Amino acid sequence: QVQLVESGGGLVQAGVSLRLSCAASGRIFSSYVMGWFRQAPGKEREFVAAVTWSGGYTFYADSVNGRFTISRDNAKNTVYLQMNSLKPEDTAVYYCAVRNTIMAVRLAPGYDYWGQGTQVTVSS
Repeated sequence: QVQLVESGGGLVQAGVSLRLSCAASGRIFSSYVMGWFRQAPGKEREFVAAVTWSGGYTFYADSVNGRFTISRDNAKNTVYLQMNSLKPEDTAVYYCAVRNTIMAVRLAPGYDYWGQGTQVTVSS
């Protein structure tokens, strides 16, 4: 069992930065992959980024590649999402999730545990 708690969301203007955090507790295995997803009103949940717990390999959606950076601090059991140059279309609830395989990291159904989400609103 893994518990995930996101934080760091807020209301910001376009062009600024935010850093989201996801604190994980419970049994964290080296094979785990930590992911960030987001869901805007009326839209499906979409993949944002993922990082392997061991090795720190990263994956990004095309829409955020070059603007967002995912990282993890194994000692703190925490995953971060640094979001730069935010755009109004980045407005969504951001969720942290974990899965125990590197296969299909961009697909939400494969993630076993989810956080409660944190709202990010970017005004123009």
